[in-house]
Amino acid sequence: MASIFTKIIQGEIPCHKVAEDDRFLSFLDINPLAKGHTLVIPKKEVDYIFDLEDTLLTDLVLFAKKISKGIEKVVSCERIGMTVIGLEVPHVHIHLIPINSINDMNFSNPKVAMTKEELATLADSIASKLD
Repeated sequence: MASIFTKIIQGEIPCHKVAEDDRFLSFLDINPLAKGHTLVIPKKEVDYIFDLEDTLLTDLVLFAKKISKGIEKVVSCERIGMTVIGLEVPHVHIHLIPINSINDMNFSNPKVAMTKEELATLADSIASKLD
C-alpha cells in the first residue's frame, strides 16, 4: 500500500510544494511546529532512512540543505533544525524546522495554525529564494 507521501508524489493528495526534482520533493508540513516547517522526501518509497542507498541518502541531505537555505531567507529564525523520526509515516522524510531554541523541535508543542492560503504563499516565497 502506498504511503501518504507516495500519494503526494503521484498527485493524488495535494501539497504546498517548495521544490522538486526527479528524485526528491519538499513541501510544507500542514501541521507545522513553526512557520516554514518543511518536509523533504525521496520519491523512492523506502521506510527507514538508513535503508537508503548511500548516494541517495547523501543527495537527500544535500537537497534538504538547499531547501533550508531558502527557508532561512524567508522565515526569521536562529537556524534550521533537522530531524528524522520516521515512525509516523513509513516513508523516509526529513523535517526542516525554523528554530530559536532546542525546545522548538519538541513535537508535543502546539502546532502553528496556518490557512491554506498562508501555506501556499509561504511555499511560493521559499521556492523563489532557492538557488
